[in-house]
Amino acid sequence: MQDRARADKLWHRVAVLCAVAIAFGAVAALTRGREPRPLKEAAPDGFALLLRDPALQAALAGIEAAEPALLDDQVAFTEIPAPPFGEEARAARLKQVFEALRLRNVRIDAVGNVIGERPGLAPRPNLVVAAHLDTVFPEGTRVKVTREGPVLRAPGIADDGRGLAVLVGVARALERGGVCTPGTITFVANVGEEGLGDLRGMKHLFGHELHGRVDAFVSIDGTGHGITNVAVGSRRYRVTFTGPGGHSFGAFGTVNPAHALGRAVAAVADFAVPHAPKVTFNVGRVGGGTSVNAIPEATWFEIDLRSADEAALASIDARFKDAVERAVRRENARWAAGRIDVAVELVGNRPAGRTSEDSPIVKTALAVSRALGLPASLGEGSTDANVPIALGIPAITVGGGGHSSGAHTLAESFDSTDSWKGTARVTALVFALAR
Repeated sequence: MQDRARADKLWHRVAVLCAVAIAFGAVAALTRGREPRPLKEAAPDGFALLLRDPALQAALAGIEAAEPALLDDQVAFTEIPAPPFGEEARAARLKQVFEALRLRNVRIDAVGNVIGERPGLAPRPNLVVAAHLDTVFPEGTRVKVTREGPVLRAPGIADDGRGLAVLVGVARALERGGVCTPGTITFVANVGEEGLGDLRGMKHLFGHELHGRVDAFVSIDGTGHGITNVAVGSRRYRVTFTGPGGHSFGAFGTVNPAHALGRAVAAVADFAVPHAPKVTFNVGRVGGGTSVNAIPEATWFEIDLRSADEAALASIDARFKDAVERAVRRENARWAAGRIDVAVELVGNRPAGRTSEDSPIVKTALAVSRALGLPASLGEGSTDANVPIALGIPAITVGGGGHSSGAHTLAESFDSTDSWKGTARVTALVFALAR
């Protein structure tokens, strides 16, 4: 109770200071005859000086000591199943945490994103900080975490159990330090980052829930200290072949959807692709048929095509579709009975793009890492940041610290050695950008 009372008193003091600052800013703006202009990303020059800001020092002061509790949060979040399109239970828990952190206007939106706002001196600039709720693992996957010293093991413990923990850790650090930022920070635990989720959480957030009200975006995804500024786009398809089917012996000579599928997959497997820009393809799932002694009536496969270059992505997309059509023609020409038909369904469409290395948000992220003595490198990936990047909104994805292995496998693990440095880095980055 005493801790709760102290927290309430601290938040009240911060709220009063922010209210006074907002009022002062509004009066000053009116005396100049114009409205306050939303700030964009913090300029990176002189971040070493910003590190000496008493407010930031207060926020960073307790992060290392608080890391064990944050790891407990990481475990707790991970042990709540969040399969694709099944994030509700984990979302409910994050909503409770957001409310306990005194975030404002905490809510779950129409698609399942958990949103909470930390008001600053003004509504803008509005920095959105996010981590995704969902995992790649299907319903029923065992997600109990085991501990071996500093190593945590469980499916989803790093991706994105770590991101969710750091998201909460940043909000806690700002509250603990009594920080009042010039701009507003909106915290989001979003759905639909993985697989066929197709970034549905981000698409709704930027297209509806926060449309036109986001000035910069940071996603916390996975581990380490990398900075992703290049968005790898993807096209994902489900390809279904259908035919009359029949007995494997009695109807032999009838077109076979499984053979047509095999022809298409074999053609794709032989694609030659460039290394620069990097282009990839993967047939990830295959299904269909009823019995080993039956010609199937239907078969299907799912394919993932990727590149950070839109033109290269369009090229591999066209080649894939041509390979499917040729496979159908060859199967139909091979046998006299029946006809193969094919349906190519787009089930995922992630835009490609880039946040320039010269942009203030990227320069700020690099400056923060260097000032804290951490590695500073840029990379590419397919993350929640793809959506704002494609919209021209300054956006990056950063790791949450620590180290991981076995991502997207049942053997996924997280090494928490010095993982607090990741929480500190993201806290400092958020402090710098919300100015």
